[in-house]
Amino acid sequence: MFANGSHASEFGTRSYKLYVPAVAKTATDPLPLIVMLHGCGQTPEDFAHGTGMNTLAEEFGFLVLYPAQARKVQLNRCWNWFKRADQVRGAGEPALIASLTRHVIAEQNIDPAKVYAAGLSAGGSAALILATGYPDIFAAVGVHSGLAVGSAHDAASAARAMQGGDPGQRHDARMPTIIFHGEADKVVNPRNGRFVAMRALEPFDSLEQTEKTGRTSDGRQFTRKIYRVGKGRSYAEHWVVHGLGHAWSGGNAAGSFTDANGPDASREMVRFLLRHRTTKKRRSEPMI
Repeated sequence: MFANGSHASEFGTRSYKLYVPAVAKTATDPLPLIVMLHGCGQTPEDFAHGTGMNTLAEEFGFLVLYPAQARKVQLNRCWNWFKRADQVRGAGEPALIASLTRHVIAEQNIDPAKVYAAGLSAGGSAALILATGYPDIFAAVGVHSGLAVGSAHDAASAARAMQGGDPGQRHDARMPTIIFHGEADKVVNPRNGRFVAMRALEPFDSLEQTEKTGRTSDGRQFTRKIYRVGKGRSYAEHWVVHGLGHAWSGGNAAGSFTDANGPDASREMVRFLLRHRTTKKRRSEPMI
């Protein structure tokens, strides 16, 4: 079921799409939830088609929430990741999307320990702000072609960060993060992917790095850096897809900003995200 909805809060109102897999009708255990934030010029429907996330929701059994940026708020439907008022907990778009997420958790059979955020470009940057600002809600985050938290504070600094890269600011949240970025991205400099990875690693005491290279069946090469303790689950992954531009790796041509030839970012994100969960203590801790 792919349903329309609208959510109003003190921080504003946004429409959304919610995908509920067939298994939800009979599931006795609560299901995970992935919040997907589209990129500029996209809609929830477009993003769902391009990422194929709804198909994976049926395969793995999770719900997918697609908040929609309003054109009256941002002419090109970009999430305002570069505005100070939309970069902190308890204000602006992060608070609005957090409120919507809590609403869906309350209304659906959702496992509150297995809630995640992911996005592309402006949506990837916004997903990172959302997850690091609300670690009591989100257990992990996926950032595709995005920028570090605090890498810009207005339109001018956003343009500079996108073109040349910016390290942003440190955050204290131990937020498991998977990053995808095209080496040939001319819209968001791939240096930004390295900065996102750097910031994701800072809160952890020590993680061991391994590096793997590969090639998809369609010929797209990639480099994957994995950060973990021993042979356990990874807490950060940084995928650099060689030859990929500003597009969702392994995406479906039915959606915009996709490249079918790269490794399947959607499947890899789902694999990574679902291995993490928040603790009851973390969900109940008072946050400033």
